[in-house]
Order: sequence, then structure tokens, then C-alpha cells
Amino acid sequence: MFAAVSAAEDKNGLDSIRPMSAPSPSPTPAPSSPSSPPSSAVASTEIAPAPTRFTVGIGSDHAGFKYKEAIKGALLADGHTVRDFGTDSEAPCDYPDFIRPVALAVARGEVQRGIVLGGSGNGEAMVANRIKGVRCGVCWTDQVAIWNRAHNDANCLSLGQRTISEEDALRIVRLWLRTPFEGGRHVARLAKVDAA
Repeated sequence: MFAAVSAAEDKNGLDSIRPMSAPSPSPTPAPSSPSSPPSSAVASTEIAPAPTRFTVGIGSDHAGFKYKEAIKGALLADGHTVRDFGTDSEAPCDYPDFIRPVALAVARGEVQRGIVLGGSGNGEAMVANRIKGVRCGVCWTDQVAIWNRAHNDANCLSLGQRTISEEDALRIVRLWLRTPFEGGRHVARLAKVDAA
């Protein structure tokens, strides 16, 4: 169970992700050891939030349709602009038909972020990453979502409807959108990725 925190209480610019029984985080969290990952998303995100409003492209196959619709509704409620590339039902379909258009929109700059969904999210990430300029990763925890943005400057998020709860998916999306790229040592690494 997780507790909600208002924007005024939220020192990191993130939706709260601390256990309900945990005390409020201190205004200046202790730095974590570079050799071990932080224990929670709040403790690990001592960086300024990215802009909070985006144009987001979203697409799924039948296995990700339910979460796509829930995420689309949450994004609109949060003030984002959403372009839905389909599918429009749980009828069986081929995921590349809906994922590739999202990735192309990201690569062309037509949308600022992309979110793709399927059963596991793996095939969807593979399709998205075939498009030059797209950096898509499958995220299944808060920490993986933070690293996906902070270290990899991901512009596309892949989620598996069969692997996480809807509540987790919504939280991961919000966290991912609010996490900025750290830059620094990661810039040279991403240049090598793009050169491949």
C-alpha cells in the first residue's frame, strides 16, 4: 500500500511512492551509496523534475489495451495531451501495427514521449527500438522507471499488462514522466548507443 502526498508535501516533484506506514521523508534525504540502488523511488530521486506536461503518443496491442485506456485517462486528467495510435479493442491484433506508429511519432518529434503496451512489453520495446532516435525500455518497478529516464534518457516507455498491476502501471508512468535525464557520464554512453 502506498500513501498519496500533495504537491506541497512532495519535495522531489514526484507523486508519493512511500509505504503508508513509513514516516514522511526528511527535507534533505541522505545520499545513497553509489554501489547499491536506493530503497525507494523517493529516496533515489534527488533531482529536479522534468516539465510536467507532455504530448504523449500511446499504443498497444489487444493484450495491453485495458491499461492503455486507463493510462490515457490518467494522462488527460493530469493535463497532458495524448495521441492514441490504437488498438481500439481487446480483439487479437499484431502489436507492430500499433507500436511502430508511436515510435515514428517520437522519432519525428510529433510527440515528446511514447508509451507502448502489450502482454509483457518486450516485443513492443523491440519494435520501438528499431526506429532510429527512439530509446525504449520495459519498466516494471519504480526504480527501473527512474533509471530508464535518468540514465538512458528514454523517450519511450514499454509496459506489460500481464506483468504488473494497473496501479503500478499508472504510478510508473507518472514517475517516468517526471524524472529528468541526469546527463553527465550518461551523455557519452548514449552517443555510443546512437552510433551503433
